[in-house]
Amino acid sequence: MTAPSTYGLSTQARNLQWLLTDLVEEVPGIVSVAVVSSDGLLLLSSDPDPVAAAGDDEQGAQPPRGPRGASADLATIVSGLGSLTTGAAQLMDGGAVKQTMVAMEHGSVFVMVISDGSLLGVHATPDCDMSVVAYHMSLFVGRAGHVLTPEVRSELRQSMENAK
Repeated sequence: MTAPSTYGLSTQARNLQWLLTDLVEEVPGIVSVAVVSSDGLLLLSSDPDPVAAAGDDEQGAQPPRGPRGASADLATIVSGLGSLTTGAAQLMDGGAVKQTMVAMEHGSVFVMVISDGSLLGVHATPDCDMSVVAYHMSLFVGRAGHVLTPEVRSELRQSMENAK
């Protein structure tokens, strides 16, 4: 996997991209990762090029659908799950949501809240070690939480828009 270009990004934004790339490459079973802002916009993705990944290949065939190659889809799923679980927690007087996990027949989706209201979402294989994925997600959240300032969020958002 190659990381998206970090040319022109601040040190904090490059560090976040490095942390995300490291998460995908070092944790067995992770297919893709997305960081979504509190308003649902994609800030970081393990997809090297969201536009190229969403288009046809050189023979005109559509690539396989799913979070890898479709970072916007993963961002939408993460944002929706975050909103749904927050609403459920409010209805149940459960306090703040810390993590959501959906286990499916052919994979899993994990969503973890970053301190500023942004969300970290992971799509993983069905045979992943869920505790290892959750542990590494919490490490990412701990490292990224204080760096994901409004300025860095704005920079990352602009970077994703420029990639389109």
